[in-house]
Amino acid sequence: MENAMSHPALLPFDLEATTLTNRLVVAPMTRVSAEEDGTPTAEMADYYARYAQGGFGIVITEGVYTDEAYSQGYFNQPGITTDRHAKAWGQISDAVRQAGAQPVMQLMHAGALSQGNPYRSSTAAPSAVRPLRAMMEAYGGSGPWPVPHAMTPADIEQVINGFVTSALAAKGAGFAGVEVHSANGYLLDQFLTPYTNTRTDEFGGSITNRIRLTASIIAAIREAVADPEFWVGVRLSQGKVNDHDYRWEHGAEEAALIFASVSDATYIHIAGEGSGWEESALLDNGETITALARRVTQKPVIANGNLADADLASRVVSEGHADLISLGRTALANPDYPAKLAAGTAPAAFNPAMLDPEVTLANAASWNARNAAASPA
Repeated sequence: MENAMSHPALLPFDLEATTLTNRLVVAPMTRVSAEEDGTPTAEMADYYARYAQGGFGIVITEGVYTDEAYSQGYFNQPGITTDRHAKAWGQISDAVRQAGAQPVMQLMHAGALSQGNPYRSSTAAPSAVRPLRAMMEAYGGSGPWPVPHAMTPADIEQVINGFVTSALAAKGAGFAGVEVHSANGYLLDQFLTPYTNTRTDEFGGSITNRIRLTASIIAAIREAVADPEFWVGVRLSQGKVNDHDYRWEHGAEEAALIFASVSDATYIHIAGEGSGWEESALLDNGETITALARRVTQKPVIANGNLADADLASRVVSEGHADLISLGRTALANPDYPAKLAAGTAPAAFNPAMLDPEVTLANAASWNARNAAASPA
């Protein structure tokens, strides 16, 4: 392996007007550890701050619900719909910034994949199509998904407004930007996917129509925030939490149209749902999906999917496949991964028990207590 200190993921990177300390990003990970009303907790501030203390350049939050209609996906998922939510998120963004990283809030609408919403007993989606497979037991669900109701134009307008008001609240809470969650089978990805979107209006049919809602949300946030230094990223994926093997029907041709439609985003984050980058990145034209996104949009791209291996991460960045690397489970097991990469130290293995929110928060509190004790007065 090359000299660890020269690893390309450890080099600074300019994202808009901000110079990041490195190219390592904490990927959004569902933690379901907020209060019942969606308010983030002090323990969550410890949890997010430890990644910044460990050296990551950007820390992206778990998916945060955007309205009190149909967006919430899980019980104890955090929201950004009330002043109380925003105040608590402000404490988290402060903790992350003070530790040296840039905080980004991922904005999420679960759509048909909602299995815990105290505001509604039903779900809403592009079309009245039952999602594949069963609800996720890890997040409190069981049995088949319910059949959602097909969203009306008023419902869609409510979705757009929810993302916009949430982005404004995130900016007010001190976040460097937001990430529009259009991946992993949730609402915006449901609009993009033909088998979950059978609409015949301007949001259904062609690829351009199916990605229209995501593009409209990005544009609406940019117009409302009116601050070119506030990031508006977007996360996309082919696989889904309930369909890991799904791939965009027309390969590179379809991918290029999707990326062109969201090129107003600050960055493109390609999620590796259900498989690693190396296994799923290659498209039918011989190009990797992340390199294609860079070429089409001319925007920074974040690669994701089993990229903890130092040599693979080096190749992804140095060969121009992506500009930044995001880590999920590896970050959970190694909140100090950047320091380990710099030292040439192998990261600790991921333990599934770490997915338990109580274990995660207890570890975060312990981590921060140790850091405080080691710091000079």
